[in-house]
Amino acid sequence: MSYKVLVSDPLADEGVDILRGFCEVDTKTGLSEDELVKIIGEYDGLLVRSGTQVTKKVIAAADKLKFIGRAGAGVDNIDLDAATKRGIIVANAPAGNTLAACEHTLAMMASLARNIPQATASVKRGEWKRSKFMGVELNEKVLGIVGFGRIGQELAKRALALEMKVVAYDPYINTERAEEIGAEVMTLEELIPVADFITVHTPLIKETKHMINKKSIAAMRDNVRIINCARGGIIDEEALYDGIVSGKVAGAALDVYEEEPPVNSKIVTLDQVITTPHLGASTVEAQQNVAVSVAKQCIEVLKGGSAKFVVNAPMVAPDQQDRIEPYAVLAQKMGKLLIQLIEGRIQSVDIEYGGKASDFGRGSKYVTRLALKGLLDPILQTPVNIVNAEFAATERGIKVSETLAKESLGFTNLITITVKTDKMTETVSGNVSSPEKLRIVKIGDYMTDMTPGGDAIISRHHDVPGVIGKFATILGKHNVNIAGMQVGRNKPGEEAVMVLNIDSPVPQDAMDEILKIDGVFTAKYAHI
Repeated sequence: MSYKVLVSDPLADEGVDILRGFCEVDTKTGLSEDELVKIIGEYDGLLVRSGTQVTKKVIAAADKLKFIGRAGAGVDNIDLDAATKRGIIVANAPAGNTLAACEHTLAMMASLARNIPQATASVKRGEWKRSKFMGVELNEKVLGIVGFGRIGQELAKRALALEMKVVAYDPYINTERAEEIGAEVMTLEELIPVADFITVHTPLIKETKHMINKKSIAAMRDNVRIINCARGGIIDEEALYDGIVSGKVAGAALDVYEEEPPVNSKIVTLDQVITTPHLGASTVEAQQNVAVSVAKQCIEVLKGGSAKFVVNAPMVAPDQQDRIEPYAVLAQKMGKLLIQLIEGRIQSVDIEYGGKASDFGRGSKYVTRLALKGLLDPILQTPVNIVNAEFAATERGIKVSETLAKESLGFTNLITITVKTDKMTETVSGNVSSPEKLRIVKIGDYMTDMTPGGDAIISRHHDVPGVIGKFATILGKHNVNIAGMQVGRNKPGEEAVMVLNIDSPVPQDAMDEILKIDGVFTAKYAHI
């Protein structure tokens, strides 16, 4: 059989040449949605970068398409749901630019330490001001890496070779993995005041937006140097500007910005700041790597095999789809709840199927991966999905196990997820009584009846009169309406778990007040 593949964005020749050795290849870049719709029906494979928008309309017209490859990590330009429903495999190349981003960070750090861009500009102006550009050595300096995924780990290896001391913060990486590399794991509060250089390598999510801010900069060492080659917005640029102007921060190296291009940013006007235009992945080798990766994956899929970095969900067998899907939805919501309840680095995840749910057989793998997606997707930079969920967990040293048990606490269909961290163990159980009725029925050792969706506060408190009333008073003061309440306890007067369903998010100052209530042990706001 002869296959045809369309390359609709510029792709390195190395990838295109690999494809041409296997199938017919057309390169047509700059296509509009309508132009792509007209021709996509001819092709078995489609390779893109970020320029092509692979919309639902495009996928609907793709009668022969079996594979969509993204030469890079992000897949925001591809409608994954539409592709999955059509049975089209979507894959990316998440590791192809790891070294490029790592080396760019290292280059920025060295340039920052020795004022290389400023000195270059000075010499080109005909100046010779050696004393003005006095630098510092990297040797024996403390490098603080915030976010210890693939890029952070590769950077650590190189920094250690330069005889720097590496300290790392990542609430979701296994401590043993970091120690094997040679990095000392710390909390963010511990890392901030000891690092001479601080570099960030986290995704930009709610929890990491302005992670480096006025308060954290004030706690840093004098003359600290800060690097961001990850995502604009992790660093509060206004606070960084003030820190540099005040003399607290010696300088910064930025490849990414809160607004790109940073035409309105005063941070780039400072002499102490070196800048590049989002070049982290812009190396010949990185572009070759991602092109070769997606080309090889495309060939494997067209030959009837599987892709290494699939990012969309595999199809569940039609005869199991209706039965298993409600459990998958529930498991994902349970995972999303758990990540908001736990503290510390995840060490293991055990998912137990009880009652009729224990008869899923191979279908349990589908549910397990959705649980891992709910647990890991909110915290990782690379999107987590049903195909790469176990790989993402293994990569971070998280042990995943499944248990089939007939016991089900009296429920017909029960899923129990237990997450162990280096600080605690938390368990959540859920039941499916019908496709429309999904419930979280147990948190820790306490029975409850929680509808998994929307906003909620989950607390553990001393079961005495007045505690619940104080919750209501504080939430009322902050204009947060209580939609429902469930309290689980084993004995009156001892510890109890309360689930408050609420109609809107809870301000942090309200949560701070709740935590000060006498008798409240823990209280977490969660959105699921």
